[in-house]
Amino acid sequence: MKKRGIAASVLALLFIAAGCGTAPAGKDAASGTASTTASAGAANAPKVQKIVVGTGTQFPNICFIDDKGNLTGYDVELVKEIDKRLPEYEFEFKTMDFSNLLLSLETKKIDFIAHQMEVNKERQEKFLFNDEAYNIFPNKVVVHKDRNDIQSIDDLKGKKVIVGATSNASVLVQDYNKTHDNAIQIVYSGSGGTNDVIAQLKAGRVDATISTQFAVDQRNATADAQQKTVGPAISNSKVYFILRKEGTDLKTKIDETLKSIKKDGTLSKLSTKWLGADYTVSE
Repeated sequence: MKKRGIAASVLALLFIAAGCGTAPAGKDAASGTASTTASAGAANAPKVQKIVVGTGTQFPNICFIDDKGNLTGYDVELVKEIDKRLPEYEFEFKTMDFSNLLLSLETKKIDFIAHQMEVNKERQEKFLFNDEAYNIFPNKVVVHKDRNDIQSIDDLKGKKVIVGATSNASVLVQDYNKTHDNAIQIVYSGSGGTNDVIAQLKAGRVDATISTQFAVDQRNATADAQQKTVGPAISNSKVYFILRKEGTDLKTKIDETLKSIKKDGTLSKLSTKWLGADYTVSE
């Protein structure tokens, strides 16, 4: 009986020991399975590609810093909306002076530009525009509200017109000069961008600039710019994003997303909120 008792005790101890050894093994196995599953899931998950978006901070209601220190505006919020609808991408903003945007794109510091960019021949030769315009507006001559002697671009002969160095407005004035014996004296705005244009026009150091009604409305409301548009439209321009030539896949995704943003009315709402009217369709 004693021998049987000892034998039974030994067997029990062996069984318990085996059981204790099995439990951690089972846990390790379960842990290993979970780890393998997670690894497989991570491997199968689509890769998120980081996209750096170049924009500015000095264009009221388009791309600017609000009173809380946040980057916002029409172009910024539109890019955020596109980002939400493209899970395969992660968009990150990089802000800079407008004059540096095209060079930064060319040198691959950014992947595309969101800053009310219009098409012109020089830009088309170097870069890729998306197909779906995200707003449309007329460019007009802009003068101080008290000036009545200028009513069209022809009235700018012999006068000073201030524009951004790489802006489409500068191209419009340069093209006019090519066929009018350099009749307009072009003045390029400084690093202050829009603020420099406002200050110089307000002080009378220049006679005019080229811009849009919605931009003038915003300048008057936010900076007491005292500006007005005059005469007929110099051009009716469509606004696009600019990418590098090799960015065809990203361009396609942006265009597809813009179409859906237009179709469900989101683009119209963004334009009305930030630009004061629906500038997403032709007049």
